[in-house]
Amino acid sequence: MKMGFRWYGEGNDTVTLDEIRQIPGVETIVWSLHHKPAGEVWETAEIEAEIARITSISDQAAARGVTKRFDAEVVESVNVHESIKLGRTVLGRSRDEAIENYITTIRRLGRAGVKVVCYNFMPVFDWLRTDLWHPLPDGSTALYYEKAVVDQMSPEKLIAEMEANSGGLTLPGWEPERLAGFSELSAAYEGVTHEDLYRNYRYFLDAIIPTCAEYDVKMGVHPDDPPFDLFGWPRVVSTKQDLGTVLSLNDSPYHGLTLCLGSFSANPDQDAVDAVRTYLDRIHFSHVRNIKHLPNGDFTEVAHRAQEGSVDTVGIMKAYAEAGYTGYIRPDHGRHLWDENTTRRPRPGYGLYDRALGIQYLLGVWDTVRYPG
Repeated sequence: MKMGFRWYGEGNDTVTLDEIRQIPGVETIVWSLHHKPAGEVWETAEIEAEIARITSISDQAAARGVTKRFDAEVVESVNVHESIKLGRTVLGRSRDEAIENYITTIRRLGRAGVKVVCYNFMPVFDWLRTDLWHPLPDGSTALYYEKAVVDQMSPEKLIAEMEANSGGLTLPGWEPERLAGFSELSAAYEGVTHEDLYRNYRYFLDAIIPTCAEYDVKMGVHPDDPPFDLFGWPRVVSTKQDLGTVLSLNDSPYHGLTLCLGSFSANPDQDAVDAVRTYLDRIHFSHVRNIKHLPNGDFTEVAHRAQEGSVDTVGIMKAYAEAGYTGYIRPDHGRHLWDENTTRRPRPGYGLYDRALGIQYLLGVWDTVRYPG
């Protein structure tokens, strides 16, 4: 198993590579070219420059005796253009053009040494929360989902709320260029069914997987977050049954999962440990985090420790450790701690401290199983 840490790039993240370097156990920086809109080709020079930035050590750090290096083997995410999901031209780009651009990007990432690409197949926008800075009893804050608010709120109002509370940092899945086409997308998804999305998903996989196999790049689809339909738009990577259906669309081992156990567990009826054990051989990348369910359908993100919430993070890490899992794992959305709630406001969910604490907790479980006594 290789432990990773998501980083949004120089000048686009409140956390630095030198800070991440001091977290014991982190080997992989999970990265992306966040300025690239969905459907555009990633240029070789851009890829190589970002990888060099991640894998190198600054002269100042080297002068202090720093020698620890990272790899850049996981990309999160190469976003899928809406024309691919819809199976037709939208936002000025055809499905086949968007797929060809995606294939070119995979080829270039593979040549650069990338081993796993995370992506999602959610319509219109990605993850959804109603409060990005919700106060918790210990004084920290965290991402929060309030069911009644979503039930009563229009997508347009939700978009405005997210933009107003992002702290000036772009949020993955809520990029301005994507949301600028919201009216067109909303109309395009009218009447689209789950079966339509699965059919278009199969078309996408059949097109890209041969290139993935040729360049040794594994694709890992992220579960829907939260894992149920929203605003009448179908979501097809939500339940354990959905995961099986998605995996059956293409049998190649290069088609697999980024199993985010926090997203998956936002449905309280789902068993995260069972999902890990069931689909272990197709899990290329995993996000391990905790949430706490409330009786009214709300949920809040909490510390990674199992006792803090509703997700059995101990059972998850034991399942991975007992199987000798060799893929990639990272902590996910953390609470905002200490000065992150005052002077050092991070991208919501992506501060330094709680994710660092989470890594130590997850590795503690791993080490207990793998290296007992």
